[in-house]
Amino acid sequence: MLTIGLIREGKTPTDNRVALTPAQCKWLLKNRPDVHILVESSPGRCFSDEEYRRAGITVTDDISSCDILLGIKEVPVQQLLPGKTYLFFSHTRKKQPHNQAMLHTMMDRGITLIDYECLEHEDGQRIIGFGFFAGIVGAHNGLMAYGKRTGQYQLEHVYKHKDYRALIHTYFGLKLPNIKIAVTGSGRVAHGILEIMNLVDVQEVEPEEYLQRSFTYPVYVHLKGRDLYRHATTGDYNREHFHEHPNEYQCLFRQYLPHTDVLMNGIYWAQDIPRLFEWEDMQRPEFAIQTIADITDDTGGSIPCNLGDGTIDNPVYGVHRTTREKLTPYHKDGVDVMAVGNLPNELPRDASRYFGEQLLKHILHDLLGNGSVTIDRATILKNGQLTAPFDYLHHYAAH
Repeated sequence: MLTIGLIREGKTPTDNRVALTPAQCKWLLKNRPDVHILVESSPGRCFSDEEYRRAGITVTDDISSCDILLGIKEVPVQQLLPGKTYLFFSHTRKKQPHNQAMLHTMMDRGITLIDYECLEHEDGQRIIGFGFFAGIVGAHNGLMAYGKRTGQYQLEHVYKHKDYRALIHTYFGLKLPNIKIAVTGSGRVAHGILEIMNLVDVQEVEPEEYLQRSFTYPVYVHLKGRDLYRHATTGDYNREHFHEHPNEYQCLFRQYLPHTDVLMNGIYWAQDIPRLFEWEDMQRPEFAIQTIADITDDTGGSIPCNLGDGTIDNPVYGVHRTTREKLTPYHKDGVDVMAVGNLPNELPRDASRYFGEQLLKHILHDLLGNGSVTIDRATILKNGQLTAPFDYLHHYAAH
């Protein structure tokens, strides 16, 4: 009998999402009689302790008997139980300094760490994540910020609505001005952005039209890797080669800067990937972007004026085009930036339900059975030791 535990989130600010909903736990118990589930009691979870109890799940303060522990965000070091297998978003694969001590502690305590972010198909596409709802909330917030900046329409914060269905109802009758929106990316985040574009009746146009025409209605252009990057020497784009040698590529996004009112950024970024634009571009008179929703949210990453996270309550800040200083939002000398690290928390029940479905469909069967190559590739630590794919973290984890 294997015991799965849903842990209480300990990171501040507290995340209220869960890896499995009460209904999903109930389904798992019915279909896997060899599995037991414990839920660590939590006052802030989007599904209450009582909802889990009504589904027949044991709620407890002691999860030390669990074999596998499922969380969402990073686990504070004092809560890490020795010898367990953890699944959560560790944010260590890019050597993030703020999680160095956590990884070191996990090594000391002989823990196995499987990172959701590293669960990928053979072609590198993520298998599981909250990206779709990050895209939905981020796109809404970007539109909300542009409306507040211009005064042309008004949208409320997502978290003020009961759920996704209630949010959709707020779009009935909404008429957007004749704005041009650039959407970047091809993964789940981009799919969430496109969902909102369709719901608010923004029409898709081809890149050539977007760059050459004016429109009497709101439009967006969807820019994927091939639209955004080309090899500096050959002028070609090959996705696999790009991800292996991003420093050999140039970014083509600058041509869109004079034609874009709102940028919805959902593209993956790593250290050597060219930025969409640079600080100097923001000082040029042709720079037309007023609002940036940086939904993938890498501080100083593909969006140089991402100066760090806002909050769910205050998701938008301004950035001065010349001094690069943070301003109050909607300042005449600034560009508004929406950057929040936990966007799906605004629709936690919908986002958790979606996440749990992916977990059940693609991962848990192998996790509870004989494992898989996919899980092996996502295992950063095995009994406290770095695995071969993550040996590059050796110096990071040792200090």
